[in-house]
Amino acid sequence: MEEREISKAVIKRLPRYYRYLGEILNNGIERISSGELSGKMQVTASQIRQDLNNFGGFGQQGYGYNVKYLYDEIGKILGVNRVHSMIIIGGGNFGHALANYDFEKNGFSTKAIFDIRPELNGTSIRGIPVMMMDELEEFVKKEDIEIAVLTLPKSKVEEVADRLVKCGIRALWNFAHLDLDVPDDVVVENVHLVDSLMQLSYRISEDNSEE
Repeated sequence: MEEREISKAVIKRLPRYYRYLGEILNNGIERISSGELSGKMQVTASQIRQDLNNFGGFGQQGYGYNVKYLYDEIGKILGVNRVHSMIIIGGGNFGHALANYDFEKNGFSTKAIFDIRPELNGTSIRGIPVMMMDELEEFVKKEDIEIAVLTLPKSKVEEVADRLVKCGIRALWNFAHLDLDVPDDVVVENVHLVDSLMQLSYRISEDNSEE
């Protein structure tokens, strides 16, 4: 059977489905219709059914969705039903903030933070060791690290990304203000925080223009 290509818009909505279903599950709700889920997601019931039909549907006519089953299945689709090992490159303010976030509850285990400042060597953040960049390649291979989080200055990120790709990193979560160009077998998520602020600015400006 030919595999269907899933649109980026659908993939972008999947984590939201997973998050909302987790909240519903914690509230003890066992069953939900696409209409009820629509009210929480602010996505039409038709869109929800179309999205889920890309992966098999999961619902029963007249019954709706079993919340636990749908939550588990979307978790499998997203790959968060297993633990992904990752490292953070850059122990500055932003790297420090990310290290303090509990990614483990969503299946991402931060194994180490890498930096170039000798005074940070041997310290830790939330129990995560800070190591030096000259230890990077050996650690990535030894610990079978899948994901690297990049919180580096723009001038350094390409060089470090190249090192990471060469030692087998499969995915880069890039917070530097530069879109990375890497081999096709390496997944990159470029996150530009200012872009989100600009979208807010546009929406505020649009609202003001209608007044």
